[in-house]
Amino acid sequence: METFRLELFFIAFAAALAPLLAELPSRFRMPVVVVEILLGILIGPHLFNLITPDGLVGMLGELGLTFLLFMVGLEIDLGEMQGRPMALAIGGWLLSFAVAMVCMFFVHAIGLIQAPPILFAVALSTTALGVLAPILRDEGVLNTEFGKQVLSAAAMGEFGPLVIISLLLIPTHSTVIHTFFIVIFLGIAFLAAYGAIRVRSSKLIDALAHTMQSSGQFPVRLCIMLQALLVAMAAKFGLNVVMGAFAAGMVVGLASKGERGMLLRQKLDAIGYGFLIPFFFIVAGMRFDVGALWASPLVPVQIIALLGLLILVRGVPVFLYQQDLPPADRLPFALYSATGLPLIVIITEIGVSSGLMAPDRAAVLVSAGMISVFLFPILADRVRKQPWW
Repeated sequence: METFRLELFFIAFAAALAPLLAELPSRFRMPVVVVEILLGILIGPHLFNLITPDGLVGMLGELGLTFLLFMVGLEIDLGEMQGRPMALAIGGWLLSFAVAMVCMFFVHAIGLIQAPPILFAVALSTTALGVLAPILRDEGVLNTEFGKQVLSAAAMGEFGPLVIISLLLIPTHSTVIHTFFIVIFLGIAFLAAYGAIRVRSSKLIDALAHTMQSSGQFPVRLCIMLQALLVAMAAKFGLNVVMGAFAAGMVVGLASKGERGMLLRQKLDAIGYGFLIPFFFIVAGMRFDVGALWASPLVPVQIIALLGLLILVRGVPVFLYQQDLPPADRLPFALYSATGLPLIVIITEIGVSSGLMAPDRAAVLVSAGMISVFLFPILADRVRKQPWW
């Protein structure tokens, strides 16, 4: 227990230090999630060996993962994305995934990357909604037409890979039974969403709001209970737990939409990004195998190739936006869409833990994701402000 207290201090210190380092004046500011992973690498067993990512530390990391997906679901506003933006986002992601599958079968065939093609294809088709939203807000483009198109594409870049992860990557039953369980889970999630909409339009929200200023905090506890329930049900039905957390976030987002739910969302945001989510990224950094980056002369080539594939895979849908984006916004749109660290970390964690991906391949993929979060939003902002043509 004494050892755990010390490990908890090191993680808390890294979590507190990360946003300070991310705000240091610099031409190339790193997003806080990148700093958290880097600090996790430093304190983890592969460098200074101050903490090992197992036991209670590992459990806190898993809890942070579920809360991260919960917050991603909470941030998605389907009302803002309905209509043409959503249709373009869905079509764009399906096109991205198809291109990623073709590319990864080719790369796998020539032996450049030895891992299941579908794992890398899912990772390459992701977009970091949780990272992009604050970046776009800081740049003042979040509520513009361009910002809405990027957010719609990013939402599908989160949701599409989660569906693939839950439905295809880790089935625990026969196809018929697995499909039956999926239908049951989706039915329960839709019923919860319907109930959330009804609650939002009733006076119950106002009654519950009174407890937000007391030690009861009933709405917060109710949200955490719903998350735990859907995560447990997803696991029981043989789905991946990330789908349960994501569904819970979307349900809570529907219930807390508008000004009346602002205080609840702020409190959940504080619990997530102030406490639990940093645990996931720091623990993910501890598990990052630094030695794998120089284990082979091909590693730099693989990282560069993956960065190019990220832009290609998530940039291809730009051709669907010919009538919706001016030429100056198309390359920035592709660069923003190709920013994909959080789900890449999640996919590699699932791949390594299930034996589908070797740790050294996971390290290469996470490295490409870290560079994408660090580099692509900066390039996108500069290209929008100073078009190169």
